[in-house]
Amino acid sequence: MNGILPLWKERGMTSHDCVFKLRKILGTKKVGHTGTLDPAVEGVLPICVGTATRIAEYITDSGKTYEAIIAIGTATTTEDAEGEVVAEDSSYKTITREALLAVLAQLTGDIEQTPPMFSAVKVNGKRLYEYARKGIEVERPTRIVSIHELTLLDEAVSYEGEVVTFPLRISCGKGTYIRTLAVQIGEKLGYPAHMQSLVRTCSGTFTKEQCFTLGDLQQLKEQAQLQTALLPVEWALTDYPFIEMTDEEQRAKILNGQVLPKHALLNKHDKIVFGVDGLARAIYYAHPTKEGLMKPDKMFPVEV
Repeated sequence: MNGILPLWKERGMTSHDCVFKLRKILGTKKVGHTGTLDPAVEGVLPICVGTATRIAEYITDSGKTYEAIIAIGTATTTEDAEGEVVAEDSSYKTITREALLAVLAQLTGDIEQTPPMFSAVKVNGKRLYEYARKGIEVERPTRIVSIHELTLLDEAVSYEGEVVTFPLRISCGKGTYIRTLAVQIGEKLGYPAHMQSLVRTCSGTFTKEQCFTLGDLQQLKEQAQLQTALLPVEWALTDYPFIEMTDEEQRAKILNGQVLPKHALLNKHDKIVFGVDGLARAIYYAHPTKEGLMKPDKMFPVEV
């Protein structure tokens, strides 16, 4: 089996739990997820199967869309609702829509984030959550992440109460921590804050509407229709130009993975896809050390 399976990860499971169960359902060990979703988060988790595992990193690095509930008034150890409360402001709050929109505008674009202690980021060879579980605070690397769009999902004129919540859609680039974004929103409003809940609605080109649950897949297996849940590799490559190889000489060189003169499209795109009959056979990018040349990044053998 080869292809990409758009899975709807259910709340309470780790991404690795999903991979473990899918290996049993699909009957293959060559299964990999495309970016960890915390157990408390549900949503779109594309799974790469067979030869599709070669492009898992492309999906991991692609843009994501989330829908979150942000809570203003309390901060937690984990920056979400799972942690212990470490700061609280029980004053009655009135936050106008205009004030909130102004803060969201400030946090749109390229922003700095420091990963939370309860995260999988590695420092000195260990995951941050390993330090956190032992009560050890370590210096964390600040990084730049891209927030493409922040959209309020209601029409409220103002938000009032001791704890204020509001629904937010976040479109962002790789490496963004929505938990940390919630804290940053609170900081700019002048209050402690955390992420109350989170759903990932889109990962790269894969949406909620395309997804299957583990239960759905088990039923498809019983009906001998599992293959219908798999999407072709090409679905994950639509951001790159596709070039159909019609020249026999060029095709032979590309299928052999040769270094070739740089294609003009690589002046505008970081990668291009070469294919036969609409099927991807090779992904090329500009050679990192040899000016004017390109080399293969991924190759897809012809199925026999």
